[in-house]
This record gives sequence, structure tokens and C-alpha cells, in this order.
Amino acid sequence: MAPGYVDFTRGELEAKPLERALLSAFAELAAAGGGLPVADVGCGTGRVTAHLHALGRGLDVFGFALSPRMVAVAREEHPGLRFDEGSMLDLGLPDASLGGLLAWYSTIHVPDEELPGAFAEFHRVLAPGAHVQLGFQVGDEPLRYTEAWGLEISLYFHRRQPERIAELLRGAGLEVRSMVWRERDTDGPFPERTPQGFVPARRPPAV
Repeated sequence: MAPGYVDFTRGELEAKPLERALLSAFAELAAAGGGLPVADVGCGTGRVTAHLHALGRGLDVFGFALSPRMVAVAREEHPGLRFDEGSMLDLGLPDASLGGLLAWYSTIHVPDEELPGAFAEFHRVLAPGAHVQLGFQVGDEPLRYTEAWGLEISLYFHRRQPERIAELLRGAGLEVRSMVWRERDTDGPFPERTPQGFVPARRPPAV
């Protein structure tokens, strides 16, 4: 479904000024982190990875995705950027090696019981003082898709409350910086089923 997803999401960020502002703020914080790489974890086809790169803050940004086909499409769409196969449960990166980590609508595919482990991995790979930014759909029940673009699939979207995400981040040793909740868009080219949530956090600075 990766090629269909490219077409489906093309132009989405251009239609969402709040999301662009949050990503710009994240990029500014990451750029102040001493030049360490920034990972877009669960990058899919790489559109947000490319957006961070295009912001012009000198970020050494690269993408991770679990799906080999998503990674292949990301490399085709954005040949100047780095994309690797990998799981957010085991990123295979050295401790404290990242100056920032973006999980933009990617933890929505992680089951509840595995989310604490993912956030612990985020804490491990972030340098002291480095930031993480999450984006996700708000809700209490998961949504399952069984078809997309004429393909039979089984794909879960785990909707969560910002307060629950914040609780789990704190449990992993990360400091929550804010919680943003916005109502769903019902008009325009990208109507939404649910409200949207955004939680930035950071690994505590070294004392």
C-alpha cells in the first residue's frame, strides 16, 4: 500500500498550519542540540523527514520504518536523504546518540503493551536535553482497516488520550513539555475522524 499512501498524503502538511508550526518548533529545539542526528521514527514514505530537512536548520535528519516497502518508496521519493529499516522497539543506535526524535503518527501502530518499551528506547537513544515530538489521533478505542486502495490489509490505529501518552513518557523518564489537543478538521482536502494530539517531551538535561 506504500505507493497509494504517497498519493493519499501528498500536500497534507501544506494544508495543516498548526502541524507545520509544531514541526518547526521541534526542528528549532533539535538544531540547538549540538549537531547530533535527528531520527524520524516510523517515517513511512519519508514526507515528514523531507519536510524537516527542507526547513533549513541544518538538521542531520534520517528516517526509520519497519516496512521494507515504505523504506524503498521513501528512498525513491527523497533520494538525497537516508532511510533505514528498523523498529522503534529496538532502534539499533548507540545510547544518547540523537539530538532529537520525531514519532509523527507512528506510535499509533504500536500495541498498548509495547508502548512503554518504545518510550524507554526513545529515552535511551536521546542525548541528555534532547527532545522528542509525538503526533497521534485522540480517542479511546482502536480503529482497524481491512481495505485500502483496493488491497486487503489488517492495520490498527491505536487512538490515545494526550494525558495517557504524557503518563507513559514520564514513566520512561522523559519530561513532558506540553500537551496540544485540537479538534478534528471536517472540511478541506484532509477531513479527519478524530481530534489530534501532540506531546513534546525531552530527556532531562545532565546535571
